[in-house]
Amino acid sequence: MKFLGIDLGSSSIKLSVFDAEKGTEVVAVTVPENEMEIQAPKFGWAEQDPELWWSYVKQGLSGIAQKGINLKEIQAIGIAYQMHGLVVTDEHLNPIRPSIIWCDSRAVEAGREAFDKYGPEKCLQELLGSPGNFTASKLKWVREQEPDVYQKIRHIMLPGDFIAARLTRVPQTSQSGLSEAALWNFPEGRLATELLKSMGLDAELVPEIVPNFGKQATIHPEVAAELGLNNEVSVTYRAGDQPNNAFSLNVLEPGEIATTAGTSAVVYSVSDENVYDKESRINTFLHVNNSEKARRNGVMLCINGSGISYQWLRKLLSAATSEPVSYEFLNQQAASVGPGSEQLLFYPFGNGVERIFQNKKANSGIENLNFNLHKPAHIVRAASEGIVFAMNYGFEVMKDLGVQGNTIKAGKANLFLSPTFREIFVNTTQTNLKLYNTSGAEGAARGAACGFGYYKNMNEAFSNLKVVESLEPESQLIEQYAELYEIWKQGIKIEK
Repeated sequence: MKFLGIDLGSSSIKLSVFDAEKGTEVVAVTVPENEMEIQAPKFGWAEQDPELWWSYVKQGLSGIAQKGINLKEIQAIGIAYQMHGLVVTDEHLNPIRPSIIWCDSRAVEAGREAFDKYGPEKCLQELLGSPGNFTASKLKWVREQEPDVYQKIRHIMLPGDFIAARLTRVPQTSQSGLSEAALWNFPEGRLATELLKSMGLDAELVPEIVPNFGKQATIHPEVAAELGLNNEVSVTYRAGDQPNNAFSLNVLEPGEIATTAGTSAVVYSVSDENVYDKESRINTFLHVNNSEKARRNGVMLCINGSGISYQWLRKLLSAATSEPVSYEFLNQQAASVGPGSEQLLFYPFGNGVERIFQNKKANSGIENLNFNLHKPAHIVRAASEGIVFAMNYGFEVMKDLGVQGNTIKAGKANLFLSPTFREIFVNTTQTNLKLYNTSGAEGAARGAACGFGYYKNMNEAFSNLKVVESLEPESQLIEQYAELYEIWKQGIKIEK
């Protein structure tokens, strides 16, 4: 049986067809060819058009068909998506305005006001954190700054919910999605209606709540005919990209840790406790396999400017050379320079406010640049170090919250394709790193198979997942990177 996974990122949309009987990916497609643009109408804003996402999903399905896959053989669909975004639609599921995506900073003040009004202690106990800059705060911003738009809203959704609604024409969301939106009461296991009321938001705008796994809704016949899918295919799995990344790596039990370094960089640990950081630098969300019988939360740190800073460097060097520069070329450049990049320091905080700094702006850029000494390779190497150092800064907070574990799992993709990045990571975090040949889209397809009921249990679903590479820290490099990290950390500047 074949299952489809859709991974809706902010840079691209990836689709994967998974053969559950063989336990392997049959075909994968990424659209568009170049990264999707993030629109910034004002400083600190970040928006994308949901209709553009849908057009790329359709383009991706066409690409799968062109590779010889009969789309009518797909039994179910799983969807992973960029977390914390806000999509608002009318009664016909048409977007009323562009989506305010995860790295948009405009709602920070709205979140702070909500935190103070509802009460810090209540927020921490019920939400396991502050409303911060998450979906609820974005909706509050729309209500206050765009009242005419707010009056037209009939459904609020996360990005993946919108894609599911486009497929089925049924508006839905999930429990884990609501936790990502800062709209979930953890102790009572329900929608945070009291917070909504305190923020002046209408609970009626929240669509039907469905589990992460299971038959959620069947594709609409007209959509099935348009896309070439069969009329019986259903959406059977949905999850935010980081919980889904952990799921893809079979990180499901307390103490297991996953990481990724795509547009943003994340470390994600599973816990069976309702843990929270009193300063909301680290966030807790429902994990995909949370249940009434077995609590499973994801404790997560996020650095906004990871792969997007690498993307910025690629664009910069491409413009300088008047021809496209590949990421493999950047990786080669990073490997040509030794640790420390000749004292060059890179701070990757240029993609909105950072949670690890309590949603405040931190300095971004390059320090100690010497025009006679430093070449582009030094900047690329310094960027790799700066991204990992920022991740380690948050990882130290996670350890203070009780996160334990000496092994971290990652897909061999994005920045983890770089041997230099991997070296910096294992020796700075002082952990073992296990790399797997999987992806978020493949994970979403595997999730669809689980939600469909193809597998008896999760162990069976991941029986064929194999480690493709393992790395361990080296004592000499641990000392070297520890010294470099302390120097880097002293240069962090945060707005007051």
